[in-house]
Amino acid sequence: MTPGPIVSARAVTKSFGHVEVLKGVDLDVQRGEVVCLLGASGAGKSTFLRSINHLETINSGEIWVDGELIGYEPHGQVYRELTPTQVAVQRKPIGMVFQRFNLFSHLTVLQNIVEAPTGVLKQPRKAAVAKARQLLERVGLGEKESAYPAQLSGGQQQRVAIARALAMNPKVMLFDEPTSALDPELVGDVLQVMLDLAAGGMTMIVVTHEMGFARQAADRVIFMHGGEIVEEAPPSEFFDAPQHERTKQFLRSIH
Repeated sequence: MTPGPIVSARAVTKSFGHVEVLKGVDLDVQRGEVVCLLGASGAGKSTFLRSINHLETINSGEIWVDGELIGYEPHGQVYRELTPTQVAVQRKPIGMVFQRFNLFSHLTVLQNIVEAPTGVLKQPRKAAVAKARQLLERVGLGEKESAYPAQLSGGQQQRVAIARALAMNPKVMLFDEPTSALDPELVGDVLQVMLDLAAGGMTMIVVTHEMGFARQAADRVIFMHGGEIVEEAPPSEFFDAPQHERTKQFLRSIH
């Protein structure tokens, strides 16, 4: 195991055209830590999260995951972007769950989960199927392995997406507003799975608008505004005694 933080970002910048979305973000996430990223729409939260596994290319700075520089390699005085194949290898230990579930509609639930471990990790199919069934039980969907995504609710599809990410044995899980596309009554089951993961020691970085989850599950809450981290604190301090005026405005607006 590489010593130090599992995720380390240094002076990360990102622009879309003339719009600067990330303005020198620095962040370390320790192994087993749950970090929730909060902020208004456009604050840069999802862009930063997607930069961690190089779904967004950054303009400058560095992002390291488990001691490995993500997306680039030094070449003299400059950084050269890795090939898509090299980036795909780097992504293997980084689980990602999106707003939309991105399940393969033509595959059953079980097939969706087994696809990457057998195809990417080259696991024997029998072992991958056994692990997939364990994960489906873990997310409360053991009886749904033969169903197709269209036969599931949005909350069930999102729990399958979480199981699919876990099947790759990730070192860190990234969640990009995983409940924002769900009907309110379906949110609780997904959040419970995430709480269980947190309690089990999974390293998680979560972009969320679910303040109750952040208060309950996070070790640290990060507030972003205008592409910068303006405040970070344990949940009790963050919610009960915020320091930055912009944080106070944000919390007033959501209450």
